[in-house]
Amino acid sequence: MQDDVRLLTEEDLALIHALQLRPRGSWTELGGVLGVDPVTVARRWQRLSERGEAWVCMSPGPALYDHVCAAYVDIDCAAGETATVVAELARHPHMLTLERSGGSNRIFATVATRDFDQLARYTLDSLPAVPHIAAIRTQIVTHWFAEGGSWRIDALAPDQRDRLRTPEPSSAAERGRRRITAVDRAMMGQLSRDGRAAHRAVAAALGTSGSTVKRRLDELTRLGMLSFRCDFARPLGGWPVAVTYRATAPTAALPDIGYALIRLPQTRNCAAVSGTHNLILQAGLHSVAEVTRFENQLANTHPGLVVTERTVTLRHEKLLGRILDSHGRSRDIVPPDIWADSTQ
Repeated sequence: MQDDVRLLTEEDLALIHALQLRPRGSWTELGGVLGVDPVTVARRWQRLSERGEAWVCMSPGPALYDHVCAAYVDIDCAAGETATVVAELARHPHMLTLERSGGSNRIFATVATRDFDQLARYTLDSLPAVPHIAAIRTQIVTHWFAEGGSWRIDALAPDQRDRLRTPEPSSAAERGRRRITAVDRAMMGQLSRDGRAAHRAVAAALGTSGSTVKRRLDELTRLGMLSFRCDFARPLGGWPVAVTYRATAPTAALPDIGYALIRLPQTRNCAAVSGTHNLILQAGLHSVAEVTRFENQLANTHPGLVVTERTVTLRHEKLLGRILDSHGRSRDIVPPDIWADSTQ
């Protein structure tokens, strides 16, 4: 990846938005919507990808959250050792996201494991054993209203968005078939590295056929166990500010408030959690000045929602398996594997 830093162009953002809506769409399909020939679209994407400015990867589908356990974790580090701890935690397959915020010795993390027992082992046994970690506070996600893969930028016209919308995952009638196998895990690992990888390329890595990969991939997507997302270097694309709001909502109103919040264009993640605050909302903003304005909007729209803490992320260190540089560009990949033994 080149060392020079450049801001993403309007053409770049339009392509990224198109790929957020159709991550594995063909260049012909995407070019038709963007009004550009397929070769030009493919070349633009190759440039973005090679520079680490944007990428497509595997993302948990909405149904997968019924089968795994996730948590937000605050980690305090010994003075001067935070960078060392970040480098260690970034290699953990259960550590999906790492953010530096608050004080210079604090890390805010998103963790996921295959079940509650593995989450307990990871947060109570594995994390405290990491050198230089001084304290850990865990808030278990009790319900996801939205996660980062559903966040969209606004770079396409409404008619362009409509042409790229994908159907919703299957209904609850098929939930009994939702089981992740060892082959599925291997396939997800490959797609974490390149979410646009051709079926035959994934098949070659797994020692199987392209038709087998396509069939299983289509099935997992249809069942809502697997989806894809397009991420990008947000500071270079006009969204340099990420803020986490910890809030308390009346228990009876929590579902209505949570589902209302995910309709806001600023919302990246929103979840009901255990602990003193029963809701965490993460937003992507264009400037620090928007932090208070957005909070005022929340207060006016949902007077029963009390924001008790707001923290601006100083730097994203890891985002769904991608290790980022100070400009938000992807510089390495640690494929998430939430089914791995969390004590190793």
